[in-house]
Amino acid sequence: MKLAIGTTVLAAILTLSACGGSEPETAEAELTVVPATQTTAPVFSADWPQPYVPHVTDAFTQDGIDALEARMVQFVEDGDVQGIATLLVHDGQVISHVQAGIRREEDGAPIQEDTIYRIYSMTKPITGVALMTLYEEGAFSLDDPIIKFIPEFENLQVWSEDGSLAPVSRPATMRELMSHTAGFAYGFHDGTLPDAELQARDALNQPDMQSFIDVVAGVPLVMEPGTNWYYSLSVDIQGAIIERISGVPFETFLQTRIFDPLGMDETAFTVSEEDYDRFSDVFRVDADTGAQTAIKENWTAYRDDTVVFYSGGGGLVSTLDDYARFCQMLLGEGSFGDVQILKPETIKLMATNILTEEQANTSGLILEDMLAGVGFGLDFAVIAGPPATERFGLGSFYWAGAAGTWFWIDPENDLFFVGMVQRFNGQAQTEFREISAAMLQEALDDDL
Repeated sequence: MKLAIGTTVLAAILTLSACGGSEPETAEAELTVVPATQTTAPVFSADWPQPYVPHVTDAFTQDGIDALEARMVQFVEDGDVQGIATLLVHDGQVISHVQAGIRREEDGAPIQEDTIYRIYSMTKPITGVALMTLYEEGAFSLDDPIIKFIPEFENLQVWSEDGSLAPVSRPATMRELMSHTAGFAYGFHDGTLPDAELQARDALNQPDMQSFIDVVAGVPLVMEPGTNWYYSLSVDIQGAIIERISGVPFETFLQTRIFDPLGMDETAFTVSEEDYDRFSDVFRVDADTGAQTAIKENWTAYRDDTVVFYSGGGGLVSTLDDYARFCQMLLGEGSFGDVQILKPETIKLMATNILTEEQANTSGLILEDMLAGVGFGLDFAVIAGPPATERFGLGSFYWAGAAGTWFWIDPENDLFFVGMVQRFNGQAQTEFREISAAMLQEALDDDL
């Protein structure tokens, strides 16, 4: 159960802007994996959000929901995607569910309720939540230097555009690591030596966490820590830190702390043979003709014998239902029914913009037309003000995946939305999100 990532995979590059929060003192005691806390909140059924029985409440207009659903189906009818599934939940109740199109090219098998999808960078929020369970136990402070846990990074260098290298002025902090401001590259961006070296050294195809860390330690930073927002492999580094703090393999930690408590039985780093029929193809769009063909390569297969690295930044597969349970936990301020994963104040901390105005306005490799009003917290993009609030409630937080999957959490309106598609090199992930968000705003009753 590990992931091989091809160099064609460019995880969703989204936008971004600053605030911190109080945090516990660092604990020195050895940590063990413990079950999630039980609470007295109402319990969701074991199959939730199944069965899908959408019911449009007074918070929405029926015409608005009908229009939203028709537009989601139109993505298939227009040939933007081969298949799609979406889910809208408000106040714990399914308001809308859409599934259309096919999951497999060979025989035209349709998208089904239990279809499995590559979620790529939608793995990142899961890794972040897992890391923050250790934060709540006092295992680290957000101001801790990351070399406290990864001493291999103590002598990093910083690359300059003139080609020179210099010793880093200070180590990055855990806060910077979780907000893509630590200075690391990713291996996917063009025009920088650090990205080129990470790609050449196959950083995300290493056989274990130690090998991954060793590769990253030998590559210079793309900028000094704290300078700008730069989308990076920092969440994969978070996976390594989870292993080192807990003493538990990363995949086991996710299973124990996140998947088992939330009942996310279909979320993993590989797809078993018995479940493979439910696994969607992922399609590549020809830039000239628009034709879509299924990608049949090792890096898209997610079988035990094709997976190399358990990537905290992009390695998971999941279903619409499983990710809905994760989203409901986020919307529930860390709790899903009677299970508490994180405290409300920790979820609020993660979903609070912590970038400075300078970082937000100069952070390269971001979609500039989405920059205004969008910030970044701890492993989430955050809606921090206008004009982004024309599409989302203030304080909404979100992310997306390289194959087009997307979600957002809107605490202001007590709702979340998840979309699953499997397509590279076509319509941008942000357009799926922007269109669905705009139509959802139209569907909301003014009195909500």
